[in-house]
Amino acid sequence: MTIDASFAKWGLGLFAFGVFLTFGIIAHYCAGARWPNGQLFMQSITLWWACPWTLSVAAVQAGGLGMVALGLTRMMAASISRDDGEQGSLALALSIVGLLGVFAIGYPGYFVFNSIWRNFYYVPDITGKNAWLLGQAFFFAIYFAGMALAFSTVRHALDAIPEQA
Repeated sequence: MTIDASFAKWGLGLFAFGVFLTFGIIAHYCAGARWPNGQLFMQSITLWWACPWTLSVAAVQAGGLGMVALGLTRMMAASISRDDGEQGSLALALSIVGLLGVFAIGYPGYFVFNSIWRNFYYVPDITGKNAWLLGQAFFFAIYFAGMALAFSTVRHALDAIPEQA
C-alpha cells in the first residue's frame, strides 16, 4: 500500500501546487490588462481566453487529482482483497516526472522559449508556439503512460475483490 499512498500524497501535493500556481495566472491577467491587445491577439481564441501558463497549471491540477483517485481506489481495493501487491513504482515515477515536466516546460520554460522566439505566444510565432506546446505534450505523454500503468494495476486490484453473494 506504500505506492498507493504515495500516489495519493503526490497527487494531493501536485494539486495544491497547481492551486498555488493559479496566483501567477491571476497576476498575469492583472499586469497584462494595462496594455491594449492587438487585433491578432483578439482573433486567436487560444490566446484570448488564457495566459500562457493556464495549460500547464490545469494539467498539474487535473493530473494530481487523477493520481489521488487512482491511489485511493487502489488502497481501497487492496484492503478489501487483502492484496499487499506493491506494483506501481514505475507508474508513480512516470506520473510525477510527467506532471513536473509539463510544469517545467509550460510555466518557467515559457520564459526560456520567449527568450528564443520573442513574444511567440502573443504574435503568435508558430515555430516557437509549436515547440513549446510539443514540449508540454511530450511530458503529458509520459504522465499518460504512468497513469495507464497505474490504471491497469488498479483494474487488476478491483478484479481481485471477491464477489459478494
